[in-house]
Amino acid sequence: MNKLGLKHLLGIKNLSASQIELIFDTAQNFKQILNRPVKKVPSLKDKTIANIFFENSTRTKISFELAEKRLSADVVNFNSSSSSVKKGETLTDTVNNILAMKVDMIVMRHPSPGAAEFLSTQVEAQIINAGDGTHEHPTQALLDAFSIKESLSEIKHKKIVIIGDIMHSRVALSNIFCLKKLGAEVKVCGPASLIPKHIETIGVSYEPNLEKALQWCDVANTLRIQLERQEKEYIASSRNYAAQYGISKQKLDRLDKPIIIMHPGPINRGVELTGDVADSQHAIILDQVENGVAIRMAVLYLLGTN
Repeated sequence: MNKLGLKHLLGIKNLSASQIELIFDTAQNFKQILNRPVKKVPSLKDKTIANIFFENSTRTKISFELAEKRLSADVVNFNSSSSSVKKGETLTDTVNNILAMKVDMIVMRHPSPGAAEFLSTQVEAQIINAGDGTHEHPTQALLDAFSIKESLSEIKHKKIVIIGDIMHSRVALSNIFCLKKLGAEVKVCGPASLIPKHIETIGVSYEPNLEKALQWCDVANTLRIQLERQEKEYIASSRNYAAQYGISKQKLDRLDKPIIIMHPGPINRGVELTGDVADSQHAIILDQVENGVAIRMAVLYLLGTN
């Protein structure tokens, strides 16, 4: 069995707090390597990894590819827009054809919730979920929590508010699972139309007032409106949303304490965050990007080595 004790990484729901801490400790070691002149290690030199993305991605895809190459793996990138999927080929057939080329691990993003878990039951390769519909995005949650721990030294008892489109966000769900496992207090904030019913059943509370939420929290993680996942309009307009739930320097200046600002990207400047907030000393957004490579290296290494 590998160092993580799991064959796949399908979601945060499947991880224990001790497994998350192991990923963090491993990522910290890799982060030191990434700051060396020679950033490559031979840890996965005998592995071939396929990145299979059925949805558009910039940060996650590049981050995984860079992590794989830093670990000396052979990397294959699969673009669904120019593949036989467009001709009606099934997901299982597509992946089996790729596996016939002797691929060991698959990093997959797919628009259908549960796609990664389904695939894990159909093929022998190890599966890493890079986002499945509105379900989970485990490595994003891990890098977010790692970034919080790096900034505040610990996560237990810290107060984190997740702001925005909670209903359609896989990042929100994975973050909630991860932060709760590590002992944080979590609230969600945003328009009532974008908050799932019975959100309290997973251990979080809803605060409809942004300024109250900001005054309460240590960390504000802001999410964009997931327009591509919505079948109807949930907000009146982006301008209206920005007025009520966008974070501006004026709103931060009214607080009686500094807070940390996060965003998984892509940022819609002037909607979730004003430019001066996104670029301010309060924001650790670029730290999240840097930590994403280290976290993904840690996951790949722990899953791929005995």
